[in-house]
Amino acid sequence: MLTLFMRTNFIRRVNALLLFGATLDAYALKTRNLKRERLMRIPCVSFLFPTTLALLAIIIGVSGTGSAASAQDASKQVELGRDVTLEVVSIPPGEFMMGSTSAERAWAIGIEGGAEGGTRRESYEGEQPRLMRVKDGFWMGRTEVTVGQFKRFVEETGYVSDAEKSGGETECFDPEWDGYQLTEKVLHPWKPMEDKSWRDPNFGFPLRDCYPVVCVSWNDGRAFCKWLTKRGRDAGRLPKGLEYRLPTEAEWAYACRGGRQSTYFWWGNELNDGEGRLNISAVDFLPGRNKIWPLANAPWSDGFAFVSPVDHYSEKGRNGFGLADMCGGVWEIVLDHFDPKGGHEELYFVDKDPRPVCRGGNYFDVPGNARCAVRLGLHGPSYSDSRDGFRICLGVPRD
Repeated sequence: MLTLFMRTNFIRRVNALLLFGATLDAYALKTRNLKRERLMRIPCVSFLFPTTLALLAIIIGVSGTGSAASAQDASKQVELGRDVTLEVVSIPPGEFMMGSTSAERAWAIGIEGGAEGGTRRESYEGEQPRLMRVKDGFWMGRTEVTVGQFKRFVEETGYVSDAEKSGGETECFDPEWDGYQLTEKVLHPWKPMEDKSWRDPNFGFPLRDCYPVVCVSWNDGRAFCKWLTKRGRDAGRLPKGLEYRLPTEAEWAYACRGGRQSTYFWWGNELNDGEGRLNISAVDFLPGRNKIWPLANAPWSDGFAFVSPVDHYSEKGRNGFGLADMCGGVWEIVLDHFDPKGGHEELYFVDKDPRPVCRGGNYFDVPGNARCAVRLGLHGPSYSDSRDGFRICLGVPRD
């Protein structure tokens, strides 16, 4: 039997989720009817209740009687204005194993994984996998936030990113870089630049709206989410009790695995099974050069030496929850602050020198650094990099 307190909280979550679904469905129907009046077309009746039904599936999961498959394919378009949308996918509650085994970490620094051995990097994943539970269902962006979506945010608010502020800078690819020169001194491909930002990450090729936005900080990601929340509430499409935010580290790690408890990648343990699923360091020439990234590579071409369009790999690039680009692509900044001992089930914040967590690896990373368990701490809340982006979450407030 649920206690009175637990039952009250449960009912509040049910009411908030159902109200959100009903509100979105009513708005969708209104939009469809307006289009019908203008275009004299018959609306699709099957569009009427998908959000409410999907949220019921999540609620069943919250009450402990549902399964991951019950809400696996439910998704919704969030209107950003000027014909720009953002798709979110429903994620049911569930359990997973946070971290990695010693065998997985050994593979990561081995000949196929190619990660640098002798560092503390793999220790950040924890000594051994720990069972964790995500108690509340939530929604998550199918992809990272794109250039076009972030541009829409800036157009409407006039927001200035951390990299664009006076004295700001962001880490970008150095076009003069010509190799690591490991026998003499290590020359890294990235350096801080003051005149670059999400508008121009110094890729050396034209930026497209379908690319994941990069050179954005933890602060920038939170500002984008606050805008989404305010926009939804002002339009009457987002009830109290839910907000857009960055996912917690536990939510991200759980969502990344797509319903699996513990594997190296979301599709399993074999790297070769990842061909056609992700964008990492592979057999692709750098723009204007006859060279590829010089460290360990995936033994195929993924089509891109730098960023790829979000969801480029379509169904094959989506995990069991329908989320795209969870491994590789760009690092994804989450809500938690970094604990070098490992991730936490509940939101983890520190008072002094916070370092936001980023997860998932990026287009430049060797295979061993693009696993589900990989985690790093950024230099600070205002730090940004042309390998870092973010993905939004819609759920109960966490901070």
